Amino acid sequence: MIAITGASGRLGRLVIATLRQSVPAEEIVAVVRNPRNAEDLAAQGIQVRQADYDQPDTLINALEGADKLLLISSSEIGRRVAQHRAVINAAKHANVGLLAYTSILHANTSPLPLAAEHQETESLIQASDIPFVILRNGWYSENYLASVPAALQHGVFYGSAGDGRIASAACADYAEAAAAALTQAVQPGRIYELAGDEAYTLAELAHEISQRAETPVQYQNLPETEFKSALVAAGLPEGLATLLSESDIGASKGGLFDDSHQLSQLIGRRTTPVYDQLQSAIQPPSHP
Repeated sequence: MIAITGASGRLGRLVIATLRQSVPAEEIVAVVRNPRNAEDLAAQGIQVRQADYDQPDTLINALEGADKLLLISSSEIGRRVAQHRAVINAAKHANVGLLAYTSILHANTSPLPLAAEHQETESLIQASDIPFVILRNGWYSENYLASVPAALQHGVFYGSAGDGRIASAACADYAEAAAAALTQAVQPGRIYELAGDEAYTLAELAHEISQRAETPVQYQNLPETEFKSALVAAGLPEGLATLLSESDIGASKGGLFDDSHQLSQLIGRRTTPVYDQLQSAIQPPSHP
């Protein structure tokens, strides 16, 4: 059986959808904090098991019988290491044969503050004696595409990434990579640096938005504190605003760039260019 933590989140659902193409539903375990958020998965025949990162005993029960585990990193920044440690300990108790973990691009050298907890988690996994695969995910293109409607409204795309090149990929690309790591013959101990095949600056992205929407949009590079303030003013929680502004500064230092093409090699196709996703961000599909 293959178990996935955080299975009701965006990445988890995409991983499960990919796995369903080759793995019977009953061989997939969706580990979630609230089973009511995964009723649609249960309706497909997928095993939905309740577990809480902060309640280790629930994790031990949820991973019973699992041969492979995808540990999708917790969203609770500042608490990730303790929560991940609980999952790793439960995986060891369950004799999981392969643990795959979604880390961050170049975790060991990344200038992004986000990398610190990922580094600690990687060390815990490597010390656990569980066969593992580390999936160091780059940025999701959706992280920037979410800002497109506001950029079109105001004519400005704000950021703090400077001339840093960003090799992002679609969330679905990273999901395919995780599914591949869980189903293909991968070498235990392998660390993958996963990023998009094509890189861009935010100024280039703003120019492309202008071209496709036929509306002037300029990129305005802000100091970190000003960018954070702008995000808070736009309604984002302060914690998320801090994460995004710090990450943009990291991007300006090369933290979101990689040209090894390991993601496309793992999924067997070229990654999804950010520009291919622009149209839906510029003009979302209407719903009746």
